[in-house]
Amino acid sequence: MAMCPLCNAFKELEMYCPECHSQLDDSGKVSDFLDPYGHYNDEETVKMGDGYPNTAKDEICPHLMYCNECGYDKVAFIQEE
Repeated sequence: MAMCPLCNAFKELEMYCPECHSQLDDSGKVSDFLDPYGHYNDEETVKMGDGYPNTAKDEICPHLMYCNECGYDKVAFIQEE
């Protein structure tokens, strides 16, 4: 079973805002942002309802990256290991 290196604190992602060049904050998995009780479900169930069709098959974890300076946001797809 693959695990997300960001969710499990194995790695950190350093991304910068294309608008203001500030560092983007990792706000966590998109599914946690959209459903605050989603972490009670198993990972495969969460991936079936996260809105991205290939997250389970491709073993990727969508993370919401957010700029605290200008409000820019982006979904980064993290390859699970």
